[in-house]
Amino acid sequence: MSQMTQRRNFQVSQDQPGALDLRMQVGMRSLNVSPGSWGVEPVSGQTLDAFFRPRNVAVIGATERPGSVGRTILWNLISSPFGGAVLPVNPKRASVLGLKAYPSIREAMGEIDLAVVATPAATVPAVIAECADAGVKAAIIVSAGFREAGPSGVELENRVLAEARRGRMRIIGPNCLGVMCPITGLNATFANAMARPGNVGFISQSGALCTAILDWSFREAVGFSAFISIGSMLDVGWGDLIQYLGDDPQTKSIILYVESIGDARAFLSAAREVALSKPIIAIKAGRTEAAAKAAASHTGTLAGSDEVLDAAFRRCGVLRVNNISDLFYMSEVQSKQPRPGGPCLTIVTNAGGPGVLATDALISAGGELAELSSSTIKELDRILPPHWSHRNPIDMLGDAGPERYAKVVEIAAKDPASDGLLVILTPQGMTNPTLIAEQLKPYAKLSGKPILASWMGGADVAAGEHILTRADVPTFPYPDAAARMFQYMWRFSYNLKGLYETPAAIEEPGEGSSGSAIVAECIRVARERGRTLLTEQESKRVLTAYGIPSVPTEVAASPDEAVERAIQVGYPVVLKR
Repeated sequence: MSQMTQRRNFQVSQDQPGALDLRMQVGMRSLNVSPGSWGVEPVSGQTLDAFFRPRNVAVIGATERPGSVGRTILWNLISSPFGGAVLPVNPKRASVLGLKAYPSIREAMGEIDLAVVATPAATVPAVIAECADAGVKAAIIVSAGFREAGPSGVELENRVLAEARRGRMRIIGPNCLGVMCPITGLNATFANAMARPGNVGFISQSGALCTAILDWSFREAVGFSAFISIGSMLDVGWGDLIQYLGDDPQTKSIILYVESIGDARAFLSAAREVALSKPIIAIKAGRTEAAAKAAASHTGTLAGSDEVLDAAFRRCGVLRVNNISDLFYMSEVQSKQPRPGGPCLTIVTNAGGPGVLATDALISAGGELAELSSSTIKELDRILPPHWSHRNPIDMLGDAGPERYAKVVEIAAKDPASDGLLVILTPQGMTNPTLIAEQLKPYAKLSGKPILASWMGGADVAAGEHILTRADVPTFPYPDAAARMFQYMWRFSYNLKGLYETPAAIEEPGEGSSGSAIVAECIRVARERGRTLLTEQESKRVLTAYGIPSVPTEVAASPDEAVERAIQVGYPVVLKR
């Protein structure tokens, strides 16, 4: 029997707060814990094609003023052909950047799929009303000054949404950078450059973070199938975009920068479905109270309960990382290497210290070192100096050259106990980082095992890093970061296995009461007493009603009654006051 089933717990005091908060909030929406509440209406991404594959795009607020948002968006659209026409809308000019300008969207010629709105917030409701009258299918509102500005901004948003609903339009934004679709060439943003085409779909609530990731992606040769800044999520939210990218054959993985969830049910439903076929990696800002307040001032939306969201991410298959650098790293790793089938990593190094650091990081994150088989050790004995480590990490010693690196990686990769490889190089007098990287290129695609590298140093290793990056081997400046990324990859694989698990059927409680009736009674009593928290006894009644094991609890009013209850439930017991 487990420790949980052996122990008994009773309390002398009553009405102590328990663990179930009746206000379990994610963003602005509640997670309803009643039976069947996780079923949601399916999210349709069919109407989002206008954002990513438009035939005609109107820029409302287009101008020639240097440094303006309207000019930058127009220039980006015309300098990156996407197969459609671009129509500037400016009532004060006959042309903008050499293109004929129109005084209003109603007077623009042809059917408009997408409008990009870059006018002051106060004018946006009227602009969207004109778009709705003109039959525009979708709009990206880059303008700021809405809910993040307070009640007046909320009122503006309500008016915008009402006009959009009237015209059956979809809205991305407001307060966003815009949308890129590098596969088609569409750049409907005011960023400084166009993303490289690739297979990573990126969605962010922060426009500034978008530009930072864009700069990083050029250096690391990471390409994107879609690059989306969603801002305040007035209409189109996480669920819509996750579902759309999940159906997109060009998108192989999805990464998210999240400040608030918005429609939690749509998010979780879409993520659970898509994560079965494509990795979803997220960083959630606002984990602390101070950060949550900062997020609210940024997007105008509450960040919500981090604990509830963390559990929800795990159950829907989303891999959560805690650092921006890890988000960058994981987007690269997931786009270049397969997921490991287990937690066991083999470390190959030419120096003992970095191998120890990588081991610490791996074990601390929950990973394991692969146990080298006797046959692997024998093969390594034949090619390595007598004083090599004879265990994992495989320390080849400081004079390891290109051939030794290549042979050791080949042998280690064949060991059935290994689920992935980390190759570490420190620049020493006998080391040639560039030639060693060239020798490792044939091992960039191991069958079912990821290979990561840490080329430690600066200018001396830069050429080798470049070679490995171009060969789709993710490289890291420090080995502990590489080991942590391997463990993230395994955690993601492990979480996905949980999506295939089918909950066991549970019997309804006896005496004619259903689980939902017991839960409803507990909540009713708490509300009547003005509480938002269930007591520990009530919390455990809720868990038991749904077949979730918990430590039995008895309440005693006196020491004598406590002894009597202890005899009834059986020893050992734990006394709490």
